[in-house]
Amino acid sequence: MSNLLYIGNIPYRASAEELEAHFASAGGVVKVDRLTERDKGRNRGFAFIQMESEDYAACAVKELNGAEFQGRNLRVVIARPDDE
Repeated sequence: MSNLLYIGNIPYRASAEELEAHFASAGGVVKVDRLTERDKGRNRGFAFIQMESEDYAACAVKELNGAEFQGRNLRVVIARPDDE
């Protein structure tokens, strides 16, 4: 298992700080990588969040997958490695 999460269906207006605060409810957050469009700088609707441990990542999936965040239901899953 991994401590890296893929977060989908993020509202375009959501900031990295807001995501970090939301995911901190499941445990320690190490890093939030909110991807943006090159030309517009707008959030692309997904992000990767690194949690402090695999246990915190599993907790985030269990507690936050499908949960509402700023009017949208998030998709929270363990991120797949690049080689898959």
